[in-house]
Amino acid sequence: MKVFQTIVELQNQLFADRKMGKTIGLVPTMGALHAGHASLVERSVKENDVTVVSVFVNPTQFNDKNDLKTYPRTLDADCQLLEKVGADYVLAPSVEEMYPTPDTRHFEYPPVTTVMEGAHRPGHFNGVCQVVSRLFYIVRPLRAYFGEKDWQQIAVVKAMVKALGLKVQVVECAIVREADGLAMSSRNRLLAPDEREIAPLIYKALSESRDYAKTHTLKETQQWVIDQINAVEGLRVEYFAIVDGDTLLDIDEWDDAESVVGCITVFCGKTPIRLIDHIRYN
Repeated sequence: MKVFQTIVELQNQLFADRKMGKTIGLVPTMGALHAGHASLVERSVKENDVTVVSVFVNPTQFNDKNDLKTYPRTLDADCQLLEKVGADYVLAPSVEEMYPTPDTRHFEYPPVTTVMEGAHRPGHFNGVCQVVSRLFYIVRPLRAYFGEKDWQQIAVVKAMVKALGLKVQVVECAIVREADGLAMSSRNRLLAPDEREIAPLIYKALSESRDYAKTHTLKETQQWVIDQINAVEGLRVEYFAIVDGDTLLDIDEWDDAESVVGCITVFCGKTPIRLIDHIRYN
C-alpha cells in the first residue's frame, strides 16, 4: 500500500493504472477509521482493480470550530487498518494541499441540502460537496463508496453528481453497528465510559419504534421516540424526522412514501457528543 501526501503523485500513479485498463474505486473518509470504514474498503476492493482511500479532516464542512479541533486524528492506526483490508493507495493531504486557494464554490440542492442536518448545521453540506467533488476530480473513480449511517449525505452527494454531470457511481453500503447496536462512528471514541453505556439506547428506541409504529400514527411514533430517548439522563434529541427516504421531505402518514426513514440526531453526555442514526420503517 502506498501513502501519498501530494495530489500530483497520486494522480501520476492513477494515470499509469488507467493506461493499464484498471478500474478505480474511492472511499472518502475523515480518518479515525473503524470496522464500518473497513467494510466500505473491502467492498471497493472486491469491485475494483484499484482502491483509493482519502484520509482528510475537511475544515470546510465543520460549522463548529471546537468540533473540528477535537475530531480524532489517527493516521498511523488508519493506515494499518487500510493495509490489512487491502487498500492500494491512501491520500492523506494537508489542508494547504487540498485547498491551495480558498474554495468559494457554493452548492445548494434543495430540499436534500436544506432539511435536517442542512437546517441544523449551516454550511455543512456545502463543505461536503466541496471536498467530495474535489476528490472526484482528483481520483476520477468509477465508483465511490459511502456508508448509510450518513443517510442524508448520500442523497446530497447523488444530487451533486447529477448536477455536475460526473461519471461516478455512488455506492451505498449498509450501516455497521457495535454488538450493542450503537452505529459505528469516529465520534464514538470521544464518549466517556458512562456516555458509551447509554449511547446504544438511541438505536434501542429506534428499533422498538418499528413495533410501536404498527399500531400508532406517524406523528405518535415520532413523539414516542423523542420521549423515550429524552427520558434517559445524558441524552437529548436535537431532531427526529420521519421522512420520504428519497426526497428527505417530511411526511404525515405512513403510506405517503414508498420508502419511509426515521433520521435522528442526539446529543450524548455533558460535552456533548453529537451522534446520528436512522431506521427504515418499510
